[in-house]
Amino acid sequence: MSDSISGRFFGKPSTGDVENSHDIAVAACAILMEMAGIDGEFDPSEISLIMETLKKSFDLSGERAKVVMASSSQELSENRDLWRFTNQINQNYSRDEKLEVLRTIFRVVYADDSLSKHEDYLVRKLTYLFRLTHKDMINAKLAVRDGS
Repeated sequence: MSDSISGRFFGKPSTGDVENSHDIAVAACAILMEMAGIDGEFDPSEISLIMETLKKSFDLSGERAKVVMASSSQELSENRDLWRFTNQINQNYSRDEKLEVLRTIFRVVYADDSLSKHEDYLVRKLTYLFRLTHKDMINAKLAVRDGS
């Protein structure tokens, strides 16, 4: 897999540390799962998008992606503190990579063609936790919504 963001939703850590890569995959998946479920529904299109994101972004097999999703689900059920997951992303991703994460979050939000007030609240919180600006959030939202 190339080191550019192009064609990926998330990047692998530059250290090549397999355990760190797994931790980042779990963190990314947990954020996406929390986003997908915040409106009280887990739409099949959202689950499918998360699985595809994991497989493409982290070069995982379908089975391995299911393991990451199960790990993320377990970690979310034990602790809903999103700072832990966003901190993992902040420590390993550049600003441009975090912007791509934000666009991916909006892809999950719009997988069911709607933006609930709970999703809107959570995406604003995640933008803050990623240390991005309101303008970054609006640009990501418009890019995804308009299909750019």
